[in-house]
Amino acid sequence: MIIIGIDTSCDDTCIAVLEARNKKIKILSNIISSQTNLHTKYGGVYPFLAKREHQKNLPIVLKKALKKAKNPKIDLIGITVGPGLEPCLWTGVNFAKDLSDTLVKPLIPVNHIEAHILANFVGKSQISNLKSQIFPAVCLVVSGGHTQLILMRGIGKYKLIGETRDDAAGECLDKVARILGLGYPGGPVIAALAAMKLKVKNEKLKINLPRPMMYTKDYDFSFSGLKTAVLYKVQSEKRKIKSEKYIQEMCREVQQAVIDVLIHKTLRAAKDYKVKSIILGGGVAANDELRKQLQERIKKEIPNTKYLIPDTKYCTDNAVMIAITALFNKKKATKNWKKIRVDANLKI
Repeated sequence: MIIIGIDTSCDDTCIAVLEARNKKIKILSNIISSQTNLHTKYGGVYPFLAKREHQKNLPIVLKKALKKAKNPKIDLIGITVGPGLEPCLWTGVNFAKDLSDTLVKPLIPVNHIEAHILANFVGKSQISNLKSQIFPAVCLVVSGGHTQLILMRGIGKYKLIGETRDDAAGECLDKVARILGLGYPGGPVIAALAAMKLKVKNEKLKINLPRPMMYTKDYDFSFSGLKTAVLYKVQSEKRKIKSEKYIQEMCREVQQAVIDVLIHKTLRAAKDYKVKSIILGGGVAANDELRKQLQERIKKEIPNTKYLIPDTKYCTDNAVMIAITALFNKKKATKNWKKIRVDANLKI
């Protein structure tokens, strides 16, 4: 079976081709056309500009994906229907509908959040044999638009147990980067500066930021207050913002504050629900410190719990995860593509 995955949920135009045969999954192509440089001057993604670029890029990316996959005969088409930016989602959905109509092949609507979770199963050929070892699981999906804790009892069996009440973790990092004059996107540059070896000899350079909602009894998150704390601190210490060491220390402390909250809430949910595994997904899951520190805490506090993390190239938006999610949801395939709609705020 050959599956095409298409994702235009934000500013990356993504198309991948997968082959599923004898319970083995092979990636035939994975093409991503990024618009990051185009949106940098806006400090974030400008939806209608992204829509226009998707319209231009989709035919080109499809041609490249099919050529690299050696033009196989397509059996299924998976398309992201939400959550995401509505103009971008509709561009991808309309393109997928036309493709479905042209090829006379069924279309499968894909939830982008579920895809981030199932990205962990890319490359695992015998997933059916792993089910008893993995579930139930707690999934931490953390990105620019979402920070969620999801109880997963099996593929397609999800319960949202916690989510951000305001800014997502990645959104907070983007806003902090803007405050510090570091540009967009913020996550990668903050991670890079935080990773630099910094010896703070001057006590005045040391920064302490809050860990919002870290000890509340629920599993929800809030990162708006962290961003505000950075803003007030920078405004009160304008002279220090010119110091390279001050910027590095701020990045280190902001990143650590986010990581501390994410890990604390995730581990508490894992213990409360007595899960067999913790699954990490989403763009912020590519952060080396989050990956490493979560692994260390799991090993220390709940050592019998499995830890699943996707390859970093499948953390950010990509169509491989869309295609594999379509494969797992092939029973939802429909030739009546006219009924497919997007939902920018789609829940899992």
